[in-house]
Amino acid sequence: MNVRNWLFIVAIAGIGYGQVSCDNRQQGQASKETVSAKMPRISFAETGIHDFGTLTEGDTVEHVFAFTNTGEFPLIINNITASCGCTTPEWPREPVSPGAKSSVRVRFNSRGKMGEQNKTITIFANTEPAMTDLQFKALVKPKADTTKTS
Repeated sequence: MNVRNWLFIVAIAGIGYGQVSCDNRQQGQASKETVSAKMPRISFAETGIHDFGTLTEGDTVEHVFAFTNTGEFPLIINNITASCGCTTPEWPREPVSPGAKSSVRVRFNSRGKMGEQNKTITIFANTEPAMTDLQFKALVKPKADTTKTS
């Protein structure tokens, strides 16, 4: 076999290998999309920013954000962080089964706060995407001054 025939065979083999590896990438992408569609999904009953309305400085209020796991695998909330120490989140520590409902309770203490308050709670879970934000707002008015005498 001469060199020209040998190079031709190697070139054809290389093209064939390239086609197979390209197909593997496409199959890998399709598998990733299939798994991603089955991942746990946290779907909240309400959307947008929850409004606590007008509060008096020192009031503590709470709200329950109800959600459903709309994915095909159990939902696990690893952690929840709040944008400030005045906000305390509570969440389920056990996995939430597919189709099951649960909730995140958020408590806001307005002590030492004044004016418009906009807070964010970030949920870290085994979902796609891995982080989900909840938001609320409140207008905090000062306490009535009871030390004044008439």
